[in-house]
Amino acid sequence: MENRCFYNSDGDFLIVPQKGKLLIYTEFGKMLVQPNEICVIQRGMWFSIDVFEETRGYILEVYGVHFELPDLGPIGANGLANPRDFLIPVAWYEDRQVPGGYTVINKYQGKLFAAKQLVSPFNVVAWHGNYTPYKYNLENFMVINSVAFDHADPSIFTVLTAKSVRPGVAIADFVIFPPRWGVADKTFRPPYYHRNCMSEFMGLIRGHYEAKQGGFLPGGGSLHSAMTPHGPDADCFEKASKAKLAPERIADGTMAFMFESSLNLAVTKWGLKTSNCLDENYYKCWEPLKSHFTPNSRKPAEFN
Repeated sequence: MENRCFYNSDGDFLIVPQKGKLLIYTEFGKMLVQPNEICVIQRGMWFSIDVFEETRGYILEVYGVHFELPDLGPIGANGLANPRDFLIPVAWYEDRQVPGGYTVINKYQGKLFAAKQLVSPFNVVAWHGNYTPYKYNLENFMVINSVAFDHADPSIFTVLTAKSVRPGVAIADFVIFPPRWGVADKTFRPPYYHRNCMSEFMGLIRGHYEAKQGGFLPGGGSLHSAMTPHGPDADCFEKASKAKLAPERIADGTMAFMFESSLNLAVTKWGLKTSNCLDENYYKCWEPLKSHFTPNSRKPAEFN
């Protein structure tokens, strides 16, 4: 983005780099954001990005509200993403004339507009207040997990949420599945088979997602729309059903995430056709699943 910057009048951007680092220039200062970190650039903030190699990632845009930390409820004061670990830029400025013109691109009501000026827009010497861009290292997430039985709701992995007017229902949640210990007894440890009122877009920064080892690669994604049943693939089910329930490390070397929304998500024509990246055989990962229902059995199931 040489001699160009962008600002969004419609909403906030949550940026998740997957490959390549980003040097982000803003009116507030500079941020270096690398894979396994995220950053949020809020509505109306001007920014420009330098890249240094092949770069890709994910962006979630929300309207009308801002991202914030989830309510911790019974967890208490500390846990999940702690406020102290979020970083904001220090003041920096660029006093530079641009004789050929500096292009400012604006997104407004879903359309793009451009204008030119003769100076860098990052000529802000100082600022104050708490409306800022910020970044966060996902390694700092304090995992809360089940230590008795059952598989807890993925809300325990929420890093940031954009709340709706309905209590407990989010316009969007950013959820991660970081390395952690699995220690629950007498239960099925991977995510349960389920359907719910949320649309779930899964992405992968590195490694292999625990519920679908071959489901998608880093940089890829999967979308399970609202009320659509889904869960672990057949191989994961068989392995987890037969495994001894000893303490084990889960997802070492992996960082998967989820954009979860109470709204329905549409897939673009580019995603469905033009990109030529759609896995039309994705559903086959569940075909080998077998019924284990034994209605005439009076004996309770045995657990390892």
